[in-house]
Amino acid sequence: MVLQKCGKDSLLYFIGNERAHQQDLGMAGSCLQKFSVLPFVRCDLQNVCNYAQNNDLSYWLSTQLPIPSEPKSGYEVKQYISRCAVCEVPTNVISIHSQTRDSPACPSGWIRLWDGYSFVMHRGSGADGGGQSLQSAGSCLENFRTTPFIECNGMGKCQFTSQKLSFWLSVLTDFDQFGMPPMQTIKQNTRESVSRCRVCMKDPQVRSGQENIRTL
Repeated sequence: MVLQKCGKDSLLYFIGNERAHQQDLGMAGSCLQKFSVLPFVRCDLQNVCNYAQNNDLSYWLSTQLPIPSEPKSGYEVKQYISRCAVCEVPTNVISIHSQTRDSPACPSGWIRLWDGYSFVMHRGSGADGGGQSLQSAGSCLENFRTTPFIECNGMGKCQFTSQKLSFWLSVLTDFDQFGMPPMQTIKQNTRESVSRCRVCMKDPQVRSGQENIRTL
C-alpha cells in the first residue's frame, strides 16, 4: 500500500530564520492534524529554544473564499485554511500535465482520480519560497486562483498580501516551442493561460493481473 495525501490542514511551507522549507502537497507530511499560525519552535546549540520570534512565518493552502481586505485572527482564520486528508491507495499515483487547456489522458493501465491546474511553485515574504514536483499529485490543484495560499505570523494573524506570488505551467502550442515568448499582461480569464493536469493511479486490477502472470 502507498500513503498519499488526498487529517486536517494543508501546510504549504515555513519560513524560519529567513529560510524557507516547503512541503509536497501530494505527500502525507503536508497534512497537519492541528492548526497553529506558527506550528514550530526554533532551537540552537546553546540549549535555548525560541518561539514566535525573528519573523518566523507559516504558509497554508487556502480555500476558495474571497480574499479579505484585512488580516484575520482567531477562529476567523479557520474558514480560509484548506482541509486535507491522508488516504491509503493500493498503487502508485502520478500527475500528468498537458500544457494545454485540455486535461491530458491517463496512460494505458492507469485510472483518473481528478483533473486540475498545474501548480509549479510559490513565493512569500522575502526571496524564498518553494515548488512542487510535477510528478506529484500536489502539483495538480483542483481549483485555480492567482493567490492559492495564506501567510500566518507569530502575532496570531493570517493575511493575503501583494508579496505573495504563485507560478503555474503555461499553455503552450506546438508552434511556440522554440520561439520567443510574447510579453503580455493577463488580467481577465487568467486560468485560460494555465496548463491543465490530471492525477492518475495505476489500475490495481492490471497490476494484479501482471503478478498472476509472473506467478504462473
